[in-house]
Amino acid sequence: MNPFFSIIIPAHNEQKRLPNTLEEIFHFLEQQSFTAEVIVVENGSTDNTHQIAQQFAKQHENLFVFQSEKGKGAAVQRGMLAAKGDYRFMCDADLSMPVEEIVKFIPPKLQDFDIAIASREAKGAVRYDEPFYRHLGGRGINFIIQTLILPGLNDTQCGFKCFHAEVAEDIFSRQTLHGWSFDIELLYIARRHGYGIVEIPIHWHHFSDSKVSALRDAFNMIRDIFRIHANARRGLYETS
Repeated sequence: MNPFFSIIIPAHNEQKRLPNTLEEIFHFLEQQSFTAEVIVVENGSTDNTHQIAQQFAKQHENLFVFQSEKGKGAAVQRGMLAAKGDYRFMCDADLSMPVEEIVKFIPPKLQDFDIAIASREAKGAVRYDEPFYRHLGGRGINFIIQTLILPGLNDTQCGFKCFHAEVAEDIFSRQTLHGWSFDIELLYIARRHGYGIVEIPIHWHHFSDSKVSALRDAFNMIRDIFRIHANARRGLYETS
């Protein structure tokens, strides 16, 4: 029987943070009544991320470890399409959103949805320890995203998103981008095919060792947005 819930964790050079994250996730899951699986997708690490994940898998029969080409988008795609859960949740390895917040994204708390995305901007969201310049940079990036491709979505780049299984299999099979902008492409494909997207306010903690670079990522994002529009004109996202 397939599990109710899948947690997909992309992991690149996460040997320091992954052990604590997995401990917290499994402690949380042990307290839940639903069945679940955890999928770690190591992608292009130069440290012991893969070995650490494999060691945890020996202790937890519902933990599965995969490897993917370098790129967070490729790792998430690999995990989502390998997952068996009725609901599939992508989760950053830093666990900047407390694990207890997961219940906001699934029944019975949330009913009848296609995609639920964590939002640091929705009413009720709380940010902790984030420098003002980082917040300002993030709002600038979101302004570009809303202007060029996804109007009305206030936080497309938070790394916590939940997909109904059928929706995940549809849109991730159409994904072409494997870098930082893959979230934008997925949400664009979802809207193009009529799937509903809801933003869930979360509590979110800023960590100073974040791998985000605002200027570099903004440049790459704008380039990728034009690539997404070009893909759409070519019909790459249409029903095959």
